[in-house]
Amino acid sequence: MKDDNIINMNEKKSNDFGWKNYTKIGVFFVGLIIILGLILSNLFIVKEGEYKVIRQFGEVVKIKSEPGLGYKLPFIQTVSSLPKYQMTYDVSEAEINTKDKKRMIIDNYAVWKISDPKKMIANARTVVNAEARIKEFIYSVVRAELGNLNYDEIINDEKSSRGSLNDKVTQMVNDLLSNDNYGITVTDVRTKRTDLPEENEKSVFTRMISERGSKAQEYLSKGDAKKNRIEAETDKKVKQMIAKAKADAEVIRSEGEGQAAKIYNEAFSKDKEFYHLFRTLESYKKTIGNETVIVIPSNSPYAKLLVGNIK
Repeated sequence: MKDDNIINMNEKKSNDFGWKNYTKIGVFFVGLIIILGLILSNLFIVKEGEYKVIRQFGEVVKIKSEPGLGYKLPFIQTVSSLPKYQMTYDVSEAEINTKDKKRMIIDNYAVWKISDPKKMIANARTVVNAEARIKEFIYSVVRAELGNLNYDEIINDEKSSRGSLNDKVTQMVNDLLSNDNYGITVTDVRTKRTDLPEENEKSVFTRMISERGSKAQEYLSKGDAKKNRIEAETDKKVKQMIAKAKADAEVIRSEGEGQAAKIYNEAFSKDKEFYHLFRTLESYKKTIGNETVIVIPSNSPYAKLLVGNIK
């Protein structure tokens, strides 16, 4: 007969051993999951067009710029991103004074990028601070450069030097950024707008309209003068051509009359009586009309010719 109060030690040892194994396996898997979680949580991806900045206790220890997979040490390292592509910064408008003491509003924009992220972090720290430095340098350079130009040279398209000025400002801003080791490069600085303060616009526009009116009148005067000059030259040429034509006609006429007289002389010299008759008939043509009355003796040669008696 089996006693219920007797404990089988072999069975108890077997059961305790099974639970311990299960516990160890569970702890192992939990630890494995934690390790995998730590590894995965400290992996990072470097994308195209960005820098990954790895800091350890606040100090930059590494910068990855090539696209791919990276890893940081857990708990003691952090990762942040900086743009690698070109960015556009709209510089807020500012008021400047020109060489001829006129006030005007200048509005610029800049295209820039981070060329050395380590220097940029060391000196500017953030993108916002970097843009603030760009703004200061652009304003300083533009104010100095436009301060050496008259107002008309800035706004007048015919006299404007803004094309070369933009390149010059870009170079000077880059020199200032390089001297201070900001690790950023300005690709281009452009002027979007040049305006007058509101209180000066009306008077300047009125003056510009007046100047344009004067310019238009000048063009009209030059056109009228050129037209008159062309007309005078044309009239002169026409008169010269007509005078030459008349002179040539007179020469031809006189030569023809001389030739005719020569022919008449040669013809009439062959028969003097015929010449006398011809001249008489010619005189009749000039002296006798439809109502002509002639009183002459009947025996005169002239009367004989009229009646046909030429003996």
